[in-house]
Amino acid sequence: MSGQLTVPALPILIPLGVALMVAAALVLHRRGALTPGRLGVAWAAGWYAVAVLGATFLPLHLAWGPATGEPELFRILPVPILSMRVGDFILNIAMTVPLAALLHLVAGVRSRRRVVLTGFLLSAAIESAQLLLLLFLHGNRWADVNDLIANTLGAWLGWLAFRRLLRVPAVARTAARWSVNPRAGVADRAVAR
Repeated sequence: MSGQLTVPALPILIPLGVALMVAAALVLHRRGALTPGRLGVAWAAGWYAVAVLGATFLPLHLAWGPATGEPELFRILPVPILSMRVGDFILNIAMTVPLAALLHLVAGVRSRRRVVLTGFLLSAAIESAQLLLLLFLHGNRWADVNDLIANTLGAWLGWLAFRRLLRVPAVARTAARWSVNPRAGVADRAVAR
């Protein structure tokens, strides 16, 4: 039995983003931490997650069964640099630059190691899922080792940029005031440099 399915982007992403906004407001209210700044940070983090999901998976075209033929193995790029698509590499760097600021403000993650590791693991999960969808459901995305490198590099560059921004006293005060979870990551402060 063969079949096809197209998972559209907007009918998934918009309700998901709105649901995350509502959930963020409820969680902050329940904690007694609901302020406009914290709500804005939580909403930005939610829409960032929605944007990453949309950029990496949607729309998604799937097919299965004997009539679909072989998977498009040319979409698997396991060799770094040689198979690099420069435009995609730059976009993948840009995609994870905000990660450090959001991890700091939402989860209290301050250490370079944890930010870069989170960027790497997030990218590895995305690339692995894209690979599995490509191999088993004839997905239309690419599984590219260069994306893994670019996303990890973007997380590191984002950490560097955010650390520099935090040297500005007004930015540091605003970050402290808008932090969704100001107590999280206290242990990270010692290794943040």
